[in-house]
Amino acid sequence: MSLIKAYKGDRMEYIVAGRPAWIGLGNALGFWSLYRLKSQVRILVVPLKAFFYYGNYDNLNQPPQFDLLLGANVWGTVKSLSIESLSVPTSEIIYTPSLNYIQLCLVNTGKGTPFISAIELRPLNNTAYATYSTISVLTRFMRCNLGSNTDVEYRYKYDDDDRIWLPYELSSDWRRLSTSFNNDDLYQNDYKLPAIVMSTAVTPVNESAPLQFHWDADNVNDEYYYYLHFNEVEKLAGKETRTFIITLNGDTFNGPDISGYQVVETIYSTAPVTGVKRYQISLSKTENSTLPPILNAIEIYKVKDFSQLETQQGDVDAMTNIKKYYGVARNWQGDPCAPVSYMWEGLNCSIDDNNIPRITFLDLSSSGLTGKITSSISKLTMLQHL
Repeated sequence: MSLIKAYKGDRMEYIVAGRPAWIGLGNALGFWSLYRLKSQVRILVVPLKAFFYYGNYDNLNQPPQFDLLLGANVWGTVKSLSIESLSVPTSEIIYTPSLNYIQLCLVNTGKGTPFISAIELRPLNNTAYATYSTISVLTRFMRCNLGSNTDVEYRYKYDDDDRIWLPYELSSDWRRLSTSFNNDDLYQNDYKLPAIVMSTAVTPVNESAPLQFHWDADNVNDEYYYYLHFNEVEKLAGKETRTFIITLNGDTFNGPDISGYQVVETIYSTAPVTGVKRYQISLSKTENSTLPPILNAIEIYKVKDFSQLETQQGDVDAMTNIKKYYGVARNWQGDPCAPVSYMWEGLNCSIDDNNIPRITFLDLSSSGLTGKITSSISKLTMLQHL
């Protein structure tokens, strides 16, 4: 990892590339830095987490709000919690990088100075989650350890993929089931779920009633993928059976389903669900089942559009050299052309849905430039106005 001085302005930028890493950045950012990890291999699927612990580092007692960009796309808005909160706001996505580096920008939107505490990334089994495209990503909406009997969150070392599993408040019509075993005791699937999560489950108090779970969409047009994780935590007697059907908002999408003892099974959506405000999953025992349904854990991901392409690399290199050659004091950081609302000052670009953005207009007036015209300007091959 190399540490390179960056520039103070409306943006601060972190560039992370490739290999599994945890990068502690600190809270109080009196200066802004740029981080780069270079990978020798292309990583197909990356879970990326960004942590934001305010801690009143500026003694203002006013948690800031700012935008988070990944490359040329808006990841989201960070809304920090109060200093009394013990929770740490975390943004997490699973996506397929288009390049061998990851560029992360924090953008000052006039609601306080952006900050970041840590960035984490590592490769992930690319067959597990629905990240088949570089133009859409999965943002974690919820990931719940349903049967947990503690308020502890579990991640690595319990989970080899370092997913953060949060305890879920027990519903009044649920009861817990639990056992104890190690990761080596489980017959795993592609998701490599942690034993400590899969050793507990919930089941309905009324054994004839369905086991129900719901989530509310932020917007009816949002798209979601769900992953339901099962493992039988009880050794069933000879004539005992646990079979059930699964429905989403009344429509059957799987069943009957049988969870084997210490055999992990995952039921998931093969296409995103959309169009309603509330999604309710119901697990109902079949007529021949002697035992009610169970559910150990659930993951919900919201699909986010990352279709904005990054500026053509030759143009990026040329602008970087121009900035360095003249010592341009403008706040030129991140992608020059995108997102459009954060295009560099003095530029215009050709941007459409299908083509890589190119720089077509460059205005360096009022910059106090002196000296020769750098040859880097000639590298902007689509430039129409200077």
